[in-house]
Amino acid sequence: MTEFIAELAARRRFGMKPGLHAMRSICAALGAPQRRLRAIHVAGTNGKGAVCAILDACLLATGRTTGRYTSPHLLTINERFCLNGTPVGDAPLEAAAECVFRVIRELAPDNKGQPREITYFEALTAVAFQLFAERRPDWTILECGLGGRLDATNVCEPALCIITRIGLDHCDWLGDTTEAIAAEKAGIIKPGVPIVLGRNDQSVRAVVEARAEALGAPFRYAPDLAAESEIPADFALAGRFNRENAVTALAALKVLEATPAPCLTAGFANVTWPGRFQRVRNFIVDGAHNPPAAEALVAALREAGAADRSLILVAGFCGDKDADCVLRILAPVVRRAFAVHTGNPRSLSASETAVLMRRAGMDTVPLESVSTAISAVGDSPTLICGSLFLAGLALKELDAFPWPSMRRDPAELLKGKGDTTD
Repeated sequence: MTEFIAELAARRRFGMKPGLHAMRSICAALGAPQRRLRAIHVAGTNGKGAVCAILDACLLATGRTTGRYTSPHLLTINERFCLNGTPVGDAPLEAAAECVFRVIRELAPDNKGQPREITYFEALTAVAFQLFAERRPDWTILECGLGGRLDATNVCEPALCIITRIGLDHCDWLGDTTEAIAAEKAGIIKPGVPIVLGRNDQSVRAVVEARAEALGAPFRYAPDLAAESEIPADFALAGRFNRENAVTALAALKVLEATPAPCLTAGFANVTWPGRFQRVRNFIVDGAHNPPAAEALVAALREAGAADRSLILVAGFCGDKDADCVLRILAPVVRRAFAVHTGNPRSLSASETAVLMRRAGMDTVPLESVSTAISAVGDSPTLICGSLFLAGLALKELDAFPWPSMRRDPAELLKGKGDTTD
């Protein structure tokens, strides 16, 4: 995997380049692997990864085979590529990557005679298409990285599109209103392909529904098709927001007419989606990193019995996030806070995060690592959040990561964290 990680790390210098021309060129050179997938395409601001995980578990419960491509990873890049619910091993991932990078190196230069600047996320997405086209699962579930219309995944030809809850995030790329962001997410809708929209404000629904009508895509609003009362009692994911995600996934499964009731029960009970309101002893580990996710997290904490000023917070943020707003939302349930680095190159330092915590009214101490913070809090009820990268490091430290074979040295893993999907 060392060569694969190094090749990816080299592509961080190209940053973000929204657009589909490069992906279409790569896919054409690979023989159009994206056309050999029976795909479900999922976009949204929050909840899209959970919806992907729920769909995966429920389809597996019917005996179907599945592929799943999500981002970002918590500990190792293999997590982004799951076959039948489990991250792929190094060998098949390296084989697919070898095909993709060979093609990238052989691409014709751009119109200025320069080598094509294929980004980190474009390369990963091409690897996903190649891997799943070779393995040919019955269903492939693809999560958008950022936005939808210009996201690298949007060259796929899906059988179903899904859009989850939309809120303000990545505003510099997608727009500064939920309606503008909804228009970008609605860019995944394809002519004649059913689209399921999760619970959203009416203004968002109007944007998505208008786009679907313009393209002749059957529009389905998840709360009209499914209800929380239908979610099995032993649903594996905690938190109110995950019940909303479950309703969206259930509505999608109804549109597919893919999952009988006994299989739904088994599927919902076996969902694995680490770092999302995950309870580990006295800790809750969650990847919440934007204001809508923070609001959902606080609602879930209140539902779980968290009182004012009852929790210790361990948090760190990437520099492109609205950490100020997130911390103000979390502040009412926090009695003391520890600021840490997220473990990502884009992270704020612990001291920078501490300044924001104090501004939100928190009694704060900056610490060198999440490991140090976990030792400092002892047995006190503690929330760890602010970044999915931080959630991954916390789960590793707490020995609660679900795939032991994927636990690697963080120093190696950081070399592969170059996208902006967290």
